[in-house]
Amino acid sequence: MAKILLIYPNRWGRGITPIWVASHSASLKKGGHKVELFDTTFFSQWSVNETDYNTENKQYKPSDYNRVIKYNNLDPVKELNSRIMEFRPDAIFSSALSSHIHGEGEYVNIEYYNLLLSKITVPDEVKIVAGGLQVTAGGEEIFKKFDNIQYFIRGESEIVLRELAARIDEGEDFNRTYGLLYKKNGEVIECPRQELISEMDKIGFYDYSLFSDQSFLRPYNGEILRAVDYEMSRGCLYACSYCVETVIQKYYGFQENSRGTIKNHKKYLRNKSSSTICSEICSLNSDLNIKLLRCQDTNFLTIERSVLEDVAEYFDKSDLDIILYIETRPEGINRKTVELLKRLKVDGVGMGIELSNEHFRESNLNRYSSINNIEAAFSLLKEAGIKRTAYNVIGFPDETEENIQETIEFNRILNPDNITVAFYSPYQGTEQQIKSYEKGYFQNREKDVDGQLRTLSEHSLVNSMTLEFYKKYFSTLTREGLDRIEEYKHEFDLQK
Repeated sequence: MAKILLIYPNRWGRGITPIWVASHSASLKKGGHKVELFDTTFFSQWSVNETDYNTENKQYKPSDYNRVIKYNNLDPVKELNSRIMEFRPDAIFSSALSSHIHGEGEYVNIEYYNLLLSKITVPDEVKIVAGGLQVTAGGEEIFKKFDNIQYFIRGESEIVLRELAARIDEGEDFNRTYGLLYKKNGEVIECPRQELISEMDKIGFYDYSLFSDQSFLRPYNGEILRAVDYEMSRGCLYACSYCVETVIQKYYGFQENSRGTIKNHKKYLRNKSSSTICSEICSLNSDLNIKLLRCQDTNFLTIERSVLEDVAEYFDKSDLDIILYIETRPEGINRKTVELLKRLKVDGVGMGIELSNEHFRESNLNRYSSINNIEAAFSLLKEAGIKRTAYNVIGFPDETEENIQETIEFNRILNPDNITVAFYSPYQGTEQQIKSYEKGYFQNREKDVDGQLRTLSEHSLVNSMTLEFYKKYFSTLTREGLDRIEEYKHEFDLQK
């Protein structure tokens, strides 16, 4: 039995249950190994208050979240050192792929993990391992960027980490482990690519027992609900040029696409069986009193339809007190799918607008979704009484301030229940990141990328302060219109 310490270096200061922690713990325990979690979320010395920031700019509705959460004043570095000495792990692991993708800091987990490692003392015999998006995108240079990490897992890592734990248990070398990237005698060794996890049930029932109780508390439309981040599926059939999903697609050989849709996408899209989904949800509701499932599936409505129908039938027959929040594309919304969503207890749907200029989206972002489709989807969901959240992005390379204002006006037409806006993030290895570096908008490898909290843009068309202004006032201008924009700009400059 190997002992594995998972580190979740969250800096948002609010409860998140990252899917990769639950899935990797499940896989390791299925292999008979012991797992513990060190979570930095509620260390006041480490975290920022993302909830307050996005409540102030009206992305979130005001809630009592800060009143029900308790932060500690402990030193996370000292506490991590103590945990390592007490648990004496054989390996430490952080950062991995899941359907969470870049959401809520998954992209930068590895950076914060590497930072923590630089401040602690790890016994020589402990293997230090990491996976995730930046590892999947990177090559040999990853060793220079994350110099405190010994072993990297590219691609999906649940089965690979379980195999590494077994090798540790048996005293074997890692040199035959597919998906692994490491150095031996100064030489970089890149093992052959591991297979995509085509049958997600092989991972095992996801393990949420590692999280502290207050990690399940989540602000949602002004309420505080008990919630988990959850996935029924993985993969996206679309190849938007700015999305980090394309990095995973490329790693597994699915980079060919036509009008924004990858070829052979049926082999890339995977989901759990309906029996596993129903059992997990029932357990989460009964054992942890979970009310909200924050489904992080990249495109919920591309989950195998028979599976969704089975889950809906299970919900019809059960008295589960739960609701779902999902994300999908406007193309999948029609009267038939809306009826299915209602049976699935879907309370809210998030859909990407990104920006409203259809030509820009198609030619610059490889995203084909017509204005008419978007308007129809928002209208059908409203008619059904399902809450609608519009996802917007500002600061795309070559985007103008006029484009941003057009997007605000389009949001006024849609009149969504909730509005979010993120700064464009140059995710390593995406087509848009490569182009933006070539044009001088960003560095080749940006550090501390977080589209909710900061822009790193050196954009020549819209400067960073202007982007910060639109982040703060996007929701206000959508609700009120652009008539007072100059007044708000003056107010913003004074505050700065």
